[in-house]
Amino acid sequence: EVQLVESGGGLVQAGGSLRLSCAASGFTFDDYAIGWFRQAPGKERERVSLLSHSDGLTYYADSVKGRFTISSDNAKNTVYLQMNALKPEDTAVYYCAAGPVSGPFIVVTTEYKYWGQGTQVTVSS
Repeated sequence: EVQLVESGGGLVQAGGSLRLSCAASGFTFDDYAIGWFRQAPGKERERVSLLSHSDGLTYYADSVKGRFTISSDNAKNTVYLQMNALKPEDTAVYYCAAGPVSGPFIVVTTEYKYWGQGTQVTVSS
């Protein structure tokens, strides 16, 4: 059974930091891209940061470049999203997802087949 379990969300003041974790199981971790997505109330889900394990390619949304960092601990089958200099507009439910893609295809959201339950991130001003 495939499972993606997010943790690390919470309430933080603007300018603060959080680290999200996504623990994966039930599939071959190294063959999948892992992505972080978010959805704020009344808004569409958007890509935040993506990682292709097969070639190390990463993607960051323009809105988080320079502030967020995605990383992976393959020994633990866990992907992290370090979020620094948080802004109120970063407030959303953050989801991790996994898809059997690599290279430039990691930006295709429909390729992500497995999704976690989400973790709330709230940034106060």
